[in-house]
Formats: sequence, structure tokens, C-alpha cells
Amino acid sequence: NAMVAKTKSQIKTVKMPEFKAAYDRKDVGLLIDVRNENEFEDGYVPGAVNVPRGLIEFRIWELIGFPDKTNMDAKMTLYCASGGRCALATKSLQDLGFTNVTSVDMKYDDWVKAGYPVTVPKK
Repeated sequence: NAMVAKTKSQIKTVKMPEFKAAYDRKDVGLLIDVRNENEFEDGYVPGAVNVPRGLIEFRIWELIGFPDKTNMDAKMTLYCASGGRCALATKSLQDLGFTNVTSVDMKYDDWVKAGYPVTVPKK
């Protein structure tokens, strides 16, 4: 918890209300759910792509146009189940040189409970 708190002080974060407003304006850029695949399969914020936190440094490149059109300023918004993994993933992306990454400091269950949009894949 101390590491996550320290990391949150080094990155850009938004709370759920700000995220929802940006989502409604279609102003979140590339929306990345950093939860594990099995969590993502239970439901996710519509439009999100799943890149588990442990794989973000490897899989991000194909999403931002590497190698021909790599955009290190691409706007990205990351979320997870409770705000911890996305904070760490946001810091990892910053450390790679990405300049426009935001971490959503919320519980995914609160998003669901608020009645906000969720996609649940058919199994």
C-alpha cells in the first residue's frame, strides 16, 4: 500500500467522477483495463482494451503504432479493480517515456454499482 501511495504522488490520477465526465466526452484516449484476463471477461468499461498490468510494458507498443507511427504523447487512461495496479502501470508507462497517461483512482465495483456503462462478453 505504501508503494502504491508513493506511486500515486508521481503520476496523474483522476477520481471516478472526473473519469466518467471524460468518458462521456469521449476524452479518455486509449482506455486500458489492466486487470487480469479473467477479471476483464467478467465485464469492463465499454471501449476498453485489456492489457494486464504485468504485461503492459510488452503489449503497449502494438497499441500505439510501433514501430512506424509510435506516439509517445498518445492519450491513455488506465483503470483496474481498485486503483492500485493501474497506478503502477501508469508509472511504468511514464518510465518508458509516455507523456499523457492518467490513472483512474476508483474501484471498478463502484463504477458498476453506479449504473455506469459496462460490457459483459457472452460466454
